[in-house]
Amino acid sequence: MLLKPLSILLLFSLLTANCSNLFVYLGFEVNQNYIAKELCINRDKPEMNCNGKCYLMKKLKQAEEKEQKQERQSQKVQIQDALVTQKLVCVSPVRHLKPSRAVEIPFALPRHSSAIFHPPQEN
Repeated sequence: MLLKPLSILLLFSLLTANCSNLFVYLGFEVNQNYIAKELCINRDKPEMNCNGKCYLMKKLKQAEEKEQKQERQSQKVQIQDALVTQKLVCVSPVRHLKPSRAVEIPFALPRHSSAIFHPPQEN
């Protein structure tokens, strides 16, 4: 019963998060006359035929920067969650062993021979 509205809400939130540019375009199309007359940087220069496109580009850039900032924040949170924040304590049983004497292992380097080693030659 609650699953269907919840799934619709989640789907809508996913779509709106990925379509921020679409909302900027829709807002521009709906309010283009007002933007061209009041908010356009080039409204005093009608020969440029800007019609508010400068304002649209500025808003698209702001939306992209906001999206990148949110992405960096989410990555930062994910990295912080991945790091261990508590001390890791390892407890192992300690055995009390009698100290033993060091055992000497005889080791001798091979003696140098005056002859130089030559690998076998192929025929």
